[in-house]
Amino acid sequence: MSNVMIKSAAEIALMRESGKLLADVFKMLDEFVTVGRTTLEIDAKVEQYITDVLKARPASKGQYGYQFSLNSSINSVVCHGVPNKNDRLTAKDIVNIDITLEKNGFIADSSKMYLFNEASRAAKHLVKTTYEAMWEGINTVKPGATLGDIGYAIQRHAEVLGYSVVREYCGHGIGREMHEEPQVLHVGRRNTGLVLKEGMTFTIEPMINQGTRKTKTKKDGWTVVTKDNKLSAQWEHTILVTATGFEVLTLRHDESIK
Repeated sequence: MSNVMIKSAAEIALMRESGKLLADVFKMLDEFVTVGRTTLEIDAKVEQYITDVLKARPASKGQYGYQFSLNSSINSVVCHGVPNKNDRLTAKDIVNIDITLEKNGFIADSSKMYLFNEASRAAKHLVKTTYEAMWEGINTVKPGATLGDIGYAIQRHAEVLGYSVVREYCGHGIGREMHEEPQVLHVGRRNTGLVLKEGMTFTIEPMINQGTRKTKTKKDGWTVVTKDNKLSAQWEHTILVTATGFEVLTLRHDESIK
């Protein structure tokens, strides 16, 4: 864990700017993500907005050979869903939009669940619980806390309500690179793992499933789905460890600290 980057004040200022711009992308999307829209249309809109309006770069495009500016994960897709002209959103869907943005050499990463008026009560409860679980994890962040504390808080909240936590995918350090050390698991034991220090930046992005935590990857090599075809939800923020606690660098206009 000695490879964990501690960001300087100047670097944090740049990360804060990237995070604010990414929050602006989601503000734009709140009106654009509607029933009848395809995920490929959403991807094109996001790329145009990041590039032309914000004068920034969609950091996912070209990363590991990926060809799009976002991941769009609908219903039973856990993560890494690929935008597609045939994926047209319906009134019963829930969809996670996951976007990374780079400005002045620093990357922010965030995702949001969108759900529509005919989504089932069970789907809405899963989305709400996943959001709460993310905040349970975020609220443990402070110097001297551990990564195990974050995972424990998320896991406890989800499992008490009968959900399962995906293990194969996790949060990660972030800065000049999209994926830096450390790995931030969404399960864990208190007082174990890396001790948090002021200046660390990483994502917290729990994937919570309705049924089994087991997943499988589709033939496209990207799209991860639940093994039992039940629903999955995810939320994500980029977090800074401050002297006294945390700062959410990607906090959106419709959010407040929980």
